[in-house]
Amino acid sequence: MSEPNPVPLTFADELARRLHPTVGVWNRLEGRPRTADFERALRVEVRDPLWMLTRQWQLGEFRGTDGGSPVTATYSVGPSRPTRFRPSGGPPEDLPTDRPLETMAERRPLPFAFGAEEIAFDLRLMIGHRWLKLLGKNNLLGLDLFRFEKQYVDKYPIELPDAEHPRDEDTARLAHPEVWATLQTIAGRRMDGYLLYRHVKDGGNAADGINGLLHRTTLNNLGKRLVAWFDALIDQPTGVTAERPDGDATWDPRRLEHRFSVSASMPGGREKVVTAQEYPGGELDWHAFSVDPGDPLGGTKPPEKTLSRTVFPAPVRYSGMPLPRWWAIEDGRTNFAAVRPDSTDLARLIFLEFALVFSNDWYQLPCDLPAGTLNRIRGLVVTDVFGEKLWITPAGAGDDEDRRRWSMFTLDTIGSEHVPADTDLLLPPSVPKVAEGPPLEEVLLIRDENANLVWGIEQTVRTPTGEPRRGGEAAADALRFRRRHAPPPPPADPPRAPISYQAMNTIPEHWIPFIPVHVPGDNREIQLQRAAMPSVVDGKPVPARTTLLRYGFDAAKPYFVNEEEVPQAGTRLSVAFNRTRWRDGRVVLWLSAQRGVGRGEGSSGLRFDTLTDTPPPPA
Repeated sequence: MSEPNPVPLTFADELARRLHPTVGVWNRLEGRPRTADFERALRVEVRDPLWMLTRQWQLGEFRGTDGGSPVTATYSVGPSRPTRFRPSGGPPEDLPTDRPLETMAERRPLPFAFGAEEIAFDLRLMIGHRWLKLLGKNNLLGLDLFRFEKQYVDKYPIELPDAEHPRDEDTARLAHPEVWATLQTIAGRRMDGYLLYRHVKDGGNAADGINGLLHRTTLNNLGKRLVAWFDALIDQPTGVTAERPDGDATWDPRRLEHRFSVSASMPGGREKVVTAQEYPGGELDWHAFSVDPGDPLGGTKPPEKTLSRTVFPAPVRYSGMPLPRWWAIEDGRTNFAAVRPDSTDLARLIFLEFALVFSNDWYQLPCDLPAGTLNRIRGLVVTDVFGEKLWITPAGAGDDEDRRRWSMFTLDTIGSEHVPADTDLLLPPSVPKVAEGPPLEEVLLIRDENANLVWGIEQTVRTPTGEPRRGGEAAADALRFRRRHAPPPPPADPPRAPISYQAMNTIPEHWIPFIPVHVPGDNREIQLQRAAMPSVVDGKPVPARTTLLRYGFDAAKPYFVNEEEVPQAGTRLSVAFNRTRWRDGRVVLWLSAQRGVGRGEGSSGLRFDTLTDTPPPPA
């Protein structure tokens, strides 16, 4: 028999008996459209002011907050131009205004010789060609051009080395066929203009040793014009002495970077010094500087006149910004959902918070500042729509060592002392674009853990005629040349055992070793000292062919590099000519060095104390 159908329970019975305690209660109000056309509904017609007031109350618009929008903003700026310059470890000097700061920060002297070896024949010929051109332009004064050209070519000749009995300093000129052919072409036909330039620069006269008494004054004046022309052509460091062969150059060979300071007189008469402690070269902007609380440079000029302006702030707008009005459809060109920052990516997190939460609370106002100045915002007053005036203070003010302090485009202070944070804005007197020439020198510093050494690989070197060339090719040509002109080696003894002992193998000669040594007075700290590998031909030390690694070699001085300057990734150094235009259209040209990141560790294959197979000849 089947049981009768149970009586169905109502919802009230279910709640009374608590048969299903998990059942909840929901209240939901849904609109029931009376038509399929939404055109009238999208008009948002206002018919009930009470409903609008209720919506404003629900959204919290009746809270007692200052919702006044800014109307005008008045600010006062005290600009100051940097007028003093000091290279690291050198005396201060006036900062010139006819060239960008990159020139003073990066320029290095032009090398014309490596010890007794003459190099840079391209520049030597250029100076000589300029001198002969000056003589030709003044031919209307009665100069016998051919006679004077012959005298200057004989007095300042380009001499050829002895190819049959070469000296060590002649190897670079004789080993490369193109260099040797070029020197043979110009020898006896063109003059060494650098010798004349150096003679006049050191206090001599261009007419010294020249048979032309009637034209002595004219020749001496032309010599001064030649010196002025070459000094203006390529900007070089000044103040070169025996104690300071690089003059006021800022390159620190121990740290492999540029270090310098500039100062300006701020409003109130106090001098402010900003220092670039680790400038690698290339782009020079505000972030390369820090406020230096040390000794002032002195001699700064008074600041400029204070600037005061009243401007109109404008809300910040960007593509994809949430629209402020109701029922406005956004274009969706910016997909914020596709931005997936990591928890440590603070820059993106800050950007998203600004874009999605606080974007409608930001205003921007124009503030034109003179280029090449250090600016102090002396005050900012904002007037809103209610006529109230609000004094704005810098957001980055406070303790300079406060980790919670955040600011943009401001400078930090050198040291760890608790000093007030600096809120000045620095616009360095630099240029937006610099044209860089091809690298004339390129050195790669790498760590070789197998040999426990640091190697300076000269990947690009300059030939004596000035063209860049691969360092491996130049080293191979020099090695072949020395082997060809070396005396024949003594006959080797025949092997007497199946194995032989080898003290050390050979490596390419463009690999310059740096050995670890102790810092004087410290038994733990290490520094790197430049060394040299013996030549496989005569056993003499192989010198470097770049000015980057040859520092102090010609003066018989050791060269040290801080160990931390060569990380595990390595360090890349390069030397090239830079060219740009200053504000007045003047072309500025200088030789500079730059530092970059290497390619990691490497191995030279250097081995010591090895056994090699040497099967003896058959009996």
